[in-house]
Amino acid sequence: MTFCLNSTIIKPENGFEIKNAVILLHGYGGDGKDISMLSLNWKRHMPNTVFICPNGHEICAINPSGFQWFDLTKDDPNYILEQSIKAENKIQKFINESKQKFNLTNDRICLSGFSQGCMMSLNVGLISEEKFSCIVGFSGKIINQNNLKERIKNSTDVLLIHGDADQVVPSTYLLEAKDFLIRCSVEVQTLLIKNCDHHIPMEASSTALNYILKKF
Repeated sequence: MTFCLNSTIIKPENGFEIKNAVILLHGYGGDGKDISMLSLNWKRHMPNTVFICPNGHEICAINPSGFQWFDLTKDDPNYILEQSIKAENKIQKFINESKQKFNLTNDRICLSGFSQGCMMSLNVGLISEEKFSCIVGFSGKIINQNNLKERIKNSTDVLLIHGDADQVVPSTYLLEAKDFLIRCSVEVQTLLIKNCDHHIPMEASSTALNYILKKF
């Protein structure tokens, strides 16, 4: 089966049956191989899980060796929203392909992402007709609260992790997202990591792993 997005896929070792999936969405200018590094530690604790890490559907405007989910070269909220919805459609198609390929349902899938990938995970996860196992977001935000509020269709549980020293996506967005999700009746947990900038440290990775294990 050919996926609509080129992907790095890490399957269970030693012939273990696939029972769950973690779909990892990279940040702006990254790629699937980049964010698949999270699976190096996680897979030891999730032997029945396949890790699916797609490349964004567009070449990154400022880093041609990487990819993007939506363009950030225009500081126009309406344009960004329009482009992000195009990405949603692509990701939704990719998720459906993954479900078919590995014979999985939404409740066996965790959506996770970093930065721009976190933003897409939140949107795609919450507008789906069916709940996912969980959504785990690192260093992201809600793209457009008014728009998402109108389109939310489920209450998938969410974990958001952010560094308090993040200069790319300031940590105030974590608090804004938490408040928004609570108002939308979504159960959300958060972790703010001290002296952490725009990356995923071991503390964040371990916290996310423990959270996902409880959901599978």
